[in-house]
Amino acid sequence: MDKITSAKNPTIRALKALSTRKGREAAGRFLVEGEVMLREALKCGLKIHELLADEADAALAEEFEGRGARASIVPRSLLETVCETRTPQGICAAFDLPEPLPLDAAPARIVALDGVQDPGNLGTIWRTADAAGLTGILFGGGCADAMSPKVQRAAMGSGFRVPFMLAEDLPAALLELKARGWTVLASDLHGGDFYARPDPGERFVLVIGNEARGISDATRAAADALVKLPMRGGAESLNAAVAAGIMMYELMRE
Repeated sequence: MDKITSAKNPTIRALKALSTRKGREAAGRFLVEGEVMLREALKCGLKIHELLADEADAALAEEFEGRGARASIVPRSLLETVCETRTPQGICAAFDLPEPLPLDAAPARIVALDGVQDPGNLGTIWRTADAAGLTGILFGGGCADAMSPKVQRAAMGSGFRVPFMLAEDLPAALLELKARGWTVLASDLHGGDFYARPDPGERFVLVIGNEARGISDATRAAADALVKLPMRGGAESLNAAVAAGIMMYELMRE
């Protein structure tokens, strides 16, 4: 197992480059931090590449080396330059970027995001979709990068389990799904009571909009129904991830 002590080492530079979307797309890889997340990525079939660990996690690095990683031991200071977390867990690795599903392979129960830009919200919605039993997530244009470390930390492994689709033109993708039998429900502040919504059936898309602007006009026009959660207290609205979680669980309960 190698030991690296210089920030100019090619492996350090390569892993550090994965902190940007451009770097991830150029390398075809993304960075996963922490033992739990590494194990989940391997469990979900993602291929592991370069791995960094501090001395305290040398035995763990050796284990992952036996599973295909190219492991190196580094000082804590170098690990901190590669990882985005202020106090990294002691181990990180590069994995192949997962491939998005084509829209024609869309699963039955989907949450779609229309310009959700906060990485924490995006990852939390992904994680909640997994917990509630939805089977896919569709990212429209303007969303945070799904493979960023902040999104994947918030998703807590659900980003490896729940397949995702990409649609730069989300309204067009929604219309295509509608034509193939999906019901599209879109969360909108001017929508009807979510609890009085029409039955979406077995195949549905729940659309969650941008944190500040909500859904676009084109997305609104593509929806079968516009819905909102009733505000029975003094709050005007809910956080996007919280609202999405309530709606997803309710849709799956039925």
